[in-house]
Amino acid sequence: MIDRLRLTLQWSLMLSALLCVVVIVAVGVGPVPIAPMTTVAVLGSLIGVVDPAPLAPSALLIIAEIRLPRVLLAGLVGIALATAGAVMQGFFRNPLADPSIIGVSSGAAVGAVAVIVLGVSLPGGLGLQTAAFSSAVATGFVVYLIARRGGRTPVATLLLAGVAVQAFLGALISFMTLLSGWDMRRVLYWLMGHLGGTTWDDLSVIAVVVPLLLIATYLHAHALNVLTLGESSAQAVGIAVERTKQRLLILASVLTAVAVAVTGVIGFVGLIVPHGMRLVVGADHRILLPTSALAGASFLIIADAIARSAAAELPVGIVTAAVGAPFFLYLLRREGAVEL
Repeated sequence: MIDRLRLTLQWSLMLSALLCVVVIVAVGVGPVPIAPMTTVAVLGSLIGVVDPAPLAPSALLIIAEIRLPRVLLAGLVGIALATAGAVMQGFFRNPLADPSIIGVSSGAAVGAVAVIVLGVSLPGGLGLQTAAFSSAVATGFVVYLIARRGGRTPVATLLLAGVAVQAFLGALISFMTLLSGWDMRRVLYWLMGHLGGTTWDDLSVIAVVVPLLLIATYLHAHALNVLTLGESSAQAVGIAVERTKQRLLILASVLTAVAVAVTGVIGFVGLIVPHGMRLVVGADHRILLPTSALAGASFLIIADAIARSAAAELPVGIVTAAVGAPFFLYLLRREGAVEL
C-alpha cells in the first residue's frame, strides 16, 4: 500500500507540474503572444501576490477575461472526459472504450441541436447547455433500462444497446441538421467541439461539479479494480456488483454530460488519455484515475492552444480527432483487433 501511495504521489506531482507549465504556456498563445514571465506575473496579480500596477493593461485584459477562462475550461473538460474514459475502459474491460460508448455524447448533441434549430434560448445560453445535459443524462438512463434484464445489466448487452441508440440518435441529428438552414454553421461548429468565446460564467457550474464527481469516482476505484477481474470475482469478495455498476455508469455519464453540454462533442480525449496512462502507470484505478485526470487536462489545453494558433481558428474537436484517430488505429493494431 505504501508503494502504491508513493507511486500515486510521484506521478500526480509530475503531472501537476506539467499541467502548471502547460497552463502558463497556453495562456500566452494567441494572436497577441504573451511571454511566460508576463503570464506568471499576471496570474500572480489575479491571486493577489503580485502588484498589478507595473503590468500592461492589455495583458491583464487578454489573460484575465479571454484566455484564462478558456484554458481553465479546457482543463476541466479534459479532466471530465479522461476520467469518464478511464471508468468506461475499466467497466467494459476494453481499452477501446470511451465516454461516448453508451450514447451520452450523441444524446447531448440531440438536445443541443434541437435548441439551435428551434431557436429556444435562455439568458447566458443556458437553454442549449441545459438541453444538452438533460438529453445526455436521459440517453444514458434509457440505454441502461434497455440493457437491464432480470435485475442484471450484462456488459455486452449494455454495449450493444449503446451502439443501437447512438445510430438512431445520429440519424436524428442528421435530420435536424438538414432542417437547420442558416443555423447549420452553428450546428456543425457545436458538433465539432469548441471552446471559443468562453467566459467566467461558463465555469460556474463545471468548476464545482467536476471536482465533486472526480472525488466520488475515486472512491469507487477499488471496486472498479475488482470488476475488471470479472463479476464473479467481484461478488466473491463482497462487492455489490449491480449497485456498483449503476454508480459507475451514473458517474461516467454525468461527467461526460457536463463536459459535452458546455463545449460540444470533443472526441478521443476519453480514449487515448486513459489508455496511454494505463500503459505507463498500470491498470490500478487508484493510480490511473487521478493521473488520467491530470493528463487529460494537459492534453486538451494543448489541443486547444494548437486549435487557436491556426490561421483560421479551428474547433478543438478537429485537433483531438487528428491526434486521436491515428492513435486509435495504433491501439487496434496493438490489441490485434485488425491486421494492417
